Amino acid sequence: MDRDVFQRMNEIEAVHWWFAARRQIISATLGRIVKLPAGADILEAGCGTGGNLALLAALGEVDAFEYDTEARAIASEKSGLRIEAGALPDDIPFAPKTYDIIGLFDVLEHIEDDQATLASLGERLKVGGKIVVTVPAFPWLWSKHDESHHHFRRYTKASLRDAASSVGLKVEKIFYFNSFLLPVAIGLRAAKALFQRSSPDDSLPAPWLNTPMRMVFASERHLIGRISLPVGLSVCAVISKGPVG
Repeated sequence: MDRDVFQRMNEIEAVHWWFAARRQIISATLGRIVKLPAGADILEAGCGTGGNLALLAALGEVDAFEYDTEARAIASEKSGLRIEAGALPDDIPFAPKTYDIIGLFDVLEHIEDDQATLASLGERLKVGGKIVVTVPAFPWLWSKHDESHHHFRRYTKASLRDAASSVGLKVEKIFYFNSFLLPVAIGLRAAKALFQRSSPDDSLPAPWLNTPMRMVFASERHLIGRISLPVGLSVCAVISKGPVG
């Protein structure tokens, strides 16, 4: 990603509606679908500036790596953890350690070879371990936001499932999320295109807007594992080793 994207992420990810609510979605997924064992070994692959590390550290023993030097330093200072240098798909540190959970949170879309990435992470799972992946949804939602974040693609449930199954991994659960705000996002992006505005989608809104957007997005955590929504701005998959069922 561009340097200013990492700097902005560090400044706002504690309070921005999208980051804050996504942490609640991740927490609900880990608690209700994955059901972590006590003292779980957890790896975050591509931890960015470390916004998810406190959440993960409350659930088990956490390792993390990040490609970008500046983001890695910020994440280490923020979390108190030693964040290793690493890159996907071929430079994953901490070998030969394996994990109960590998978090890949809005990272896969940044990697040109997504299939090789999933295959490499699959090799680092314990028996019964899971990869939890979140990615942006729907190619038709492609915008300048994707370009500034150096995305290679956006996904559907089918394309993410295909990427995993093509390397022998099993998608145990897959669902769209950030669904309630999809009409708002479509409207905002259409307005930006119409008026040729270039402000990033991840800039921090005013509190009067940020708070209700966080609450609306976060409310979807109550549906996880219970109701599957037909569309959303993001896709989440829980992936394991084993034959595709």
